[in-house]
Amino acid sequence: MNLIQFIFQDWKVNTTKGRLILVLFRLANLGVYNNFYKFIGTPYRFLYTFFVEWVLGVELQWRTKVGKGLKLHHGQALVVNGNTVLGSNCSIRQSTTIGSKELADGSSSGSPTIGNNVDIGNNVSIIGGLHIGDNVKIGSGTIVVKDIPDNCVVVGNPGKVIKNNI
Repeated sequence: MNLIQFIFQDWKVNTTKGRLILVLFRLANLGVYNNFYKFIGTPYRFLYTFFVEWVLGVELQWRTKVGKGLKLHHGQALVVNGNTVLGSNCSIRQSTTIGSKELADGSSSGSPTIGNNVDIGNNVSIIGGLHIGDNVKIGSGTIVVKDIPDNCVVVGNPGKVIKNNI
């Protein structure tokens, strides 16, 4: 994949705000994959953090590992921990939090690993070092605190599988 393809890999699946956020994210994210850019990209990452997080209200940290084709619906009130791994062709809606939790001893639980083709509804919380399989649909308002297998639908608080083999 060349540089232009890398930067615009999410373009087709997003609308205006999602396109802006993800092009800026991919530019900031170059340092994760390219050692040379780590040095010249530092000032840009500060600008990225200010504009995307503070102005647009989307906390998609530049060091997050994200597969191709990420779709952001509405692009607001979104928080994704920088240690999270998102697979290809995922879809995330507004008011969603994906991150770690602090344990009683002060250590971190780790961040989620999310598979390919995962559709995450609005107002979802995915917390802890858990794994979400491929082809999963997570309903609005769901709180996920345990691993989710492939090919299922999850809803509720706490999230429960209501349908397998979708």
